[in-house]
Formats: sequence, C-alpha cells, structure tokens
Amino acid sequence: MNRLYLMENPPLFQGENYLNKNKNYFEGWYFKNTSNEKGISFIPGINIDETGKKAFIQVITNQTSYYIDYDIDLFKFNITPFYIQIGENTFSKDGIHIDIKQSNQSPRIYGDISYSEKREIKTDILNPNIMGPFSYIPFMECNHAILSMKNTTKGSIVINQEKMDFNNGVAYIEKDWGTSFPKNYIWVQGNQFQNKNVSFMISVANIPFKLFEFRGLICVLIMDNQEYRFTTYNGAKIVKYEVTDKLLNITLKKGRYSLNIQSNYDEGLKLSAPVKGKMAKDIYESISSTITVTLKREEKTIFLDTSINCGLEIVKE
Repeated sequence: MNRLYLMENPPLFQGENYLNKNKNYFEGWYFKNTSNEKGISFIPGINIDETGKKAFIQVITNQTSYYIDYDIDLFKFNITPFYIQIGENTFSKDGIHIDIKQSNQSPRIYGDISYSEKREIKTDILNPNIMGPFSYIPFMECNHAILSMKNTTKGSIVINQEKMDFNNGVAYIEKDWGTSFPKNYIWVQGNQFQNKNVSFMISVANIPFKLFEFRGLICVLIMDNQEYRFTTYNGAKIVKYEVTDKLLNITLKKGRYSLNIQSNYDEGLKLSAPVKGKMAKDIYESISSTITVTLKREEKTIFLDTSINCGLEIVKE
C-alpha cells in the first residue's frame, strides 16, 4: 500500500509491511463508549517484538481492565470499507461487534454498538491528522490520529452478566502506531459536556527526535461547528503545567486565545503500553474523570463547561 495514501487515511492499518518482518512495531485503535455514568473502552491492536507477533484486545471499564491475547493469524483488516477484525470481534468507524469468549483470561464480553453523527477534526494535505506536518516524518516513535471526536452510540455490551446500555451515548475513536509510547505524557479526552455540541482532547508528551527531545502538544476543542486547535506546529505555547498525583491544571496560549484545562481525576486502571514493540509498560487510565475547560479570547470567556466520563492518563518515567 502506498505510504502517502496510508498517511492520508489514518484509520487504515498502517503496518502491513511489518507482518512479514521481525522489526519492532505496534498499532492500536481506541474505541471509548460512555453513557450516563457508565463507560467501556476497547483497544484492539497488534505488537511485534523479539519474542514474536501477537494480536490483542484490551478492555477497560469504570471498575476493571482486561488484556486478552490472540494469535496474530486471527488479526485481519480491510481497506474499503475500513475495518479490523480480531477473532470474532470487529471494529470500524461505523461501530463495533464484540464476542470475547476466552474465559481463562477474561469474563464473557459480547454485544454491538453502532456509531452515527460522526464529528471529525479538520484535515488537509498539510495536516492529514492531528499531528499535522509531523505526520510525514518517517522516524517518529509514536504516531497519533484522532478518528472521531464524537459519535452518537446505539446498542449495548454485556460484561460479567451485566448489560451496559449505550443508546443515546457517545463515543470517541483514536489510534497510535510506531515502536514505543512516549516515556512520559498526559492525555485527556472528554465529550460529555453540558453543551452537547462540544468535544475536547489534549496530549502533552516528551517526543524523542533524533539527538534531542521536545515537548509536543496536540489539543483540539470543537464547539458547535468551530474548531480551536492548539499544537506545537501551529505556534501554541504551554504557559502553565501543573500535574500532581490527583490534580491537573494546564493553560495554553495561541495568539489572542487561551485555553485552561483542570481536573481532579480518578485513580486509573492498568493497561499495557508498547516499548520497542513489546507491550511491556504498565500505564493507568481513568475513563470516569471530570474535566473543566475554559476558552478565552483575550480577557473574554467564550466557553466554560465541564465534562463527565472523561478519559485521562498521566504517565511518568
């Protein structure tokens, strides 16, 4: 598959060339679904390291998390229409079908959720995904793409014999691929504000770049039909960065606009992250945190709202 075509279509499986190689690589998609006070996220993916090739599905709820291994032969992908399949589980931008039966590793998890009313970030030839021009740099350790800031959900998932209803809920979809996650980073996502037409995401990470590192920023707030983007490549600056074990307080500035994010976040649950292709690093994620976002133009507040059921990770070296 042509590399330029893949970059311009980030949902697609980017790592086909690695399936027949023994080079370190990972690729994972992230499907977060929330409704009322409940949430469940699925992370299907593959990893390749010196021990071999594996497919996996990670599952995280408000109470617990699971990691399910699959043989790489059970990983399949399609281009048009886009979908990926691991075992009997299927994931696409239109919805997910879950049928996890491996009771020795996890409880029985099954169900279907369909997605509609997709809200995507703006893209163009210079900015094929949220990484902007950095998307074209071939040696980045980790590539990131936002596939949908917000979807309306319909359906349900059964886990531990409990049915989780996602009718009139919301979803968020993103993905990562490369060799390793950043050594330290924060990631926050929310799309259940009181204003139903708002969705938000931010990530700040130390990015290795050849012989040096830099602090990379990607952040987008979509309010009604307006997108406000604060990123390293469009000149946004981090003017406040307070991150403790329980508190997050970050302020960004770009031109006349400033954006503040605050959270007293919940304790996270364990997930696995890639280090040189191997899913070897424990990270902790909450999908039930609350964040408050304030957007100002000069001194005038043009947006102030709080989202529940937020995804939040704070990873330190």
